[in-house]
Amino acid sequence: MKKIILSAVAILAFGFANAQDKKEGGAGLGNGDLYLSGTFNISNVKEGDRKADNLTIRPGVGYMFSDNMAIEGSLGYTSGKTTDAAGNDTSDMSGFGLSAGVKYFFTPADSFSLSIGGMLSYDMNTDKALVAGADDVKTTVIGLNVPVGLHYFVSNNFAITTTWGGLGYSSSKPDTDGADAENKINLGLNLSTINFGLIYKL
Repeated sequence: MKKIILSAVAILAFGFANAQDKKEGGAGLGNGDLYLSGTFNISNVKEGDRKADNLTIRPGVGYMFSDNMAIEGSLGYTSGKTTDAAGNDTSDMSGFGLSAGVKYFFTPADSFSLSIGGMLSYDMNTDKALVAGADDVKTTVIGLNVPVGLHYFVSNNFAITTTWGGLGYSSSKPDTDGADAENKINLGLNLSTINFGLIYKL
C-alpha cells in the first residue's frame, strides 16, 4: 500500500511532464496501441439472516487514437439475488448490456496512470417473477457515466486496473403497463462502485 501511495503522488507531481515519453516496447500505452480489458465486481452483503449477492462482468476492447486518448467498447453481464431470513428469494435479477465511450490517460506511457472517461451504456435487466403466474419484468436502462481509474502495468503487456463509478446519469423504464421512466443522477461514494480488472496490451 505504501508503494502504491508513493507512486500515485509521483504521478501527480511529474506525470504531465512525462506523458509524451513512451518507452518503445515497454510498459504503458501510446498512440496506436490496441488493448483488451475486463472489469469485474463481486459483492456479498449480509444483514442478520438476509443476504444480497451481486456479480458484474464486463469484457471490452480499447484503441489509443492519440498519445492520451482511447476509444473503448464493452459488453456486460450482471446478476443479483436477495434472500430473506427464511432463505426465500425476495429478488432475482440478471441482465446484459453494452457501453462505448472515450478515456483520457494522464500518464499513459508510465507504469502508473490515472484516467477519466465518458461512457454511454445500454442495459436490459430482467427481474424474475417469484410468484406463480406472474410475469418477469424487463427494464431498459440508458446511462451516462464519468468513471475515474487507476492503472498499473505489472509487465509490458498486463496492467491491473481499478475503476470508480464517479458521476453518472441513468434513465430506467420497466415494460409494465403505465410505468414511467425513472431518471437519476448519482455520485458513487461507496466501495460498491469500485470495479477491479485487467488490461492486456496487444
